[in-house]
Amino acid sequence: MPVSPATDSAVRIAPSILAADFSALDRAVRQATAAGADAIHVDVMDGCFVPEISFGRGMVEALRGHTHLPMDVHLMVADPQRHIAPFARSGASAITVHAEAFGETGLLRAALQEIKGAGASAGVALKPATPVSAIDGVWDSLDRILVMTVEPGYAGQPFLEGMVPKIATVVAEGRRRQREVVIGVDGGIDEGNARVCVGAGATWLVAGSSVYSSRRPVIEGMQALRRALGQT
Repeated sequence: MPVSPATDSAVRIAPSILAADFSALDRAVRQATAAGADAIHVDVMDGCFVPEISFGRGMVEALRGHTHLPMDVHLMVADPQRHIAPFARSGASAITVHAEAFGETGLLRAALQEIKGAGASAGVALKPATPVSAIDGVWDSLDRILVMTVEPGYAGQPFLEGMVPKIATVVAEGRRRQREVVIGVDGGIDEGNARVCVGAGATWLVAGSSVYSSRRPVIEGMQALRRALGQT
């Protein structure tokens, strides 16, 4: 099917619990659910692919009982294929791996097929410096593409405006290939740049610090994003 341009009403928001209070993640998930989130984004970091260490499959399994929303797992790990089946069993609805974690296209393709075989949506994330051509050989295995708008590994980084043309490039390439995939953005997303990302073609916004902020409740952060998108 051809790729359709994003409309504000079609855009989904997935709060990232990496920016939430780690001592009360169950509450953070419930708050995002009550505030109208479309999914819960879980950044899994191994201290190897990125410097920090975050959540394991046990956390996904524990939080699964606190929401009916999809659990959107983002594997920022050096050996992602080893973790696909365990996270799928733990309740991940979608699993995104990094293109940079694979030495060759065949291995990336195999990982995406394994994700689908486990019953989850399959995605690929691209670091800011990684060209869109890095996924040339796997478009037919993709459900989603996640354009990183910060360097992965830390919450609270500023949005990289230079990634907006990359979003448009991904959309154009999908249209050229007649592949309908979810186009996501992750990193520094807030009410000041959400509309720009959507204008470039993004349909899935991962938002961390703009939702889980000490300056306002979760519901206000979600409402601010929805207002910026004209959804309220």
